[in-house]
Amino acid sequence: MHDVYDACRMQDIPVDTAIAENGVGQFEINLNHVADALRAADDAVLFKRTVKGIARKHGFAACFMAKPYGDRAGNGFHVHFSLVDTDGRNVFDDGSEQGSEIMRHAVGGLLAAMAESTLVFAPHFNSYRRLRPRSYAPTAVAWGYENRMVAIRIPGGPSAARRIEHRVSGADANPYLVLAAILGAALIGIERELSPGDPTRGEGQGGQPARLPPDWASAIASFESGAHVGEIFPAILRDSFVACKRQELNTFALNVSDFELETYLESV
Repeated sequence: MHDVYDACRMQDIPVDTAIAENGVGQFEINLNHVADALRAADDAVLFKRTVKGIARKHGFAACFMAKPYGDRAGNGFHVHFSLVDTDGRNVFDDGSEQGSEIMRHAVGGLLAAMAESTLVFAPHFNSYRRLRPRSYAPTAVAWGYENRMVAIRIPGGPSAARRIEHRVSGADANPYLVLAAILGAALIGIERELSPGDPTRGEGQGGQPARLPPDWASAIASFESGAHVGEIFPAILRDSFVACKRQELNTFALNVSDFELETYLESV
């Protein structure tokens, strides 16, 4: 860990505290706020490469798969963001614990585009092993205040630090596409004054909330036909991303796992 921090300081990557998480050998390291979203994505990529390199130096392998162990905690990539005006004031802050109307409109946009953006947040076959109920990874298109079980969380604390936490992405996601999808959806919500509906206190399992695509194939189809992602991403990127993911999906479909053989070889 000391080597990770030293290497990050040399590259000006704004690392903060390391926290031991639920999984064996699992750690969370936060990156401090920077005002430039592109710089934040650069920092995230450089951080992952740094951790992998330091791990190899010590004879370990650092894994950023969304769910490397089926029975243990998955790896998330949670994004916190706020919005300031030309005078540097946080427009999500209205002095209350609820946050401003602009903040709620941003949440509305995030919820509206979430299902069709899931392929960005969960881009691989393994990604969907993480998105399971009661796992601190969301499955419903829901939001709440200080609720770590839903897709969009509004953290507590001083109103001047009012912000949105987007909790859908796995650690395997591309930071550049993730930030583009999040900020693009928030902008759509603000410009169209979209309502997020009522916040939820639970996991978003009750009632009839919209659901995230449950598997890779559904996410690919949703991204390909999504109206909001069509506004956020240029057509050439969307078409290329869909083609790449369909090719990956077909490759996985051709490979039969040992577990499948053990399950079905003698029983069917």
